[in-house]
Amino acid sequence: MRTCCIYPVDMATPVKQPPAADRVYTHVKQGVLDRRYEGGTLLTEGELADAVGVSRTPVREALLRLEMEGLIRLYPKKGALVLPVSAQEIADVVETRLLVEEHAARKAVPAPPGLVERLAELLERQKEQAAAGDFAAAAVTDRCFHAEIVRSGGNEILSRLYDQLRDRQLRMGVAVMQSHPDRIAKTLAEHEEILEALRSGDAEAAVGVVHRHVSWFSHLARGEVR
Repeated sequence: MRTCCIYPVDMATPVKQPPAADRVYTHVKQGVLDRRYEGGTLLTEGELADAVGVSRTPVREALLRLEMEGLIRLYPKKGALVLPVSAQEIADVVETRLLVEEHAARKAVPAPPGLVERLAELLERQKEQAAAGDFAAAAVTDRCFHAEIVRSGGNEILSRLYDQLRDRQLRMGVAVMQSHPDRIAKTLAEHEEILEALRSGDAEAAVGVVHRHVSWFSHLARGEVR
């Protein structure tokens, strides 16, 4: 497990805070991703300014950034509406994930020991988070599991493309874990299958599990539950 070094803090040296707009941006974005701010929630500048302890000017700047990322929609003199995850967005993410992740799974074989070790570590962490009911953390670890396989291919362009899906994947992952808690055990089992296929050098088995694992979201988008 990775650890962090802790150094004595010089109490005489003030801790420099991030710019106000960045603090608002982080506050709202994290709230949207972990679903404290559900789709359909209307956020006002005044409420956000009070919550973060800033003026309204940096709130407007942060909300403009979040609108460009497709997480909210601004309505003048009313506030910002948190956009719900649409069926089309799920379908688009699933299609892109399948293209990238099936290719990455095939390319990951034979899997280097470092990749197998890292995936095993992430799987154990996700099991612990799921058991504790920490769905937001489990969704982050879930996304890291798949990103490690994509990065193992060494294609920086493909890795950056995949990273662009990060926020959408996290938001969808938390939503699924909260609305379909029975899916968590199946997700963990499929991650175990992917890991074993890579460990054994069976590329086609790895691709098959990835396809089944990711495609489930498309069934969700159509209102099907499997």
